[in-house]
Amino acid sequence: MARTVRVDDELIHARLAGVFRTSGYAGASLSALSEAAGLQRASLYHRFPEGKPAMATAVLTSLGEQLGEALAPLASEPDVAEGVAEMARRLAVTYQDGRMACALDTMTLAGAPEAVRAQAGRIAGRWVQALTAAAVRAGAGEQEANRRARQALVQIEGALVVARALEDPTVFEQTLAGLPDLLAR
Repeated sequence: MARTVRVDDELIHARLAGVFRTSGYAGASLSALSEAAGLQRASLYHRFPEGKPAMATAVLTSLGEQLGEALAPLASEPDVAEGVAEMARRLAVTYQDGRMACALDTMTLAGAPEAVRAQAGRIAGRWVQALTAAAVRAGAGEQEANRRARQALVQIEGALVVARALEDPTVFEQTLAGLPDLLAR
């Protein structure tokens, strides 16, 4: 009797995320999602009875958890600049040194359901909150800290686009290296 091979959720979510990162929500076909997950469509629908919206929600939930792990040093590290530097190191790993698109960007392209776009927006909001809190800990006033946090997020996301477009990861590396000064000065 053939043994059933189980694929864990984390691996499936990572594989699905790859499709959403490269194709966006609307461009991610069920065939591509099925192939990437290594599951037949029936098995994919068994795991995600609500279809592609449920897959996108699961992917964003996983990405939100990964981002939470990357942001953790902002609150846990006693030295704010070191916490920002550690967050930057973790983001470098998460985004493969700028070679990987951010799913928050690609999942909010035209064609994504409002619920998916809203979930991506909440994740981005938590990111801004964590960056703001770090800047406040470093001595910035709330309004200035929020301005710096938003600037940091814009720089990170922009650097991801430019690094891939120019096929030059140093753009992303330089942006990450500048984050401690921006947030903890």
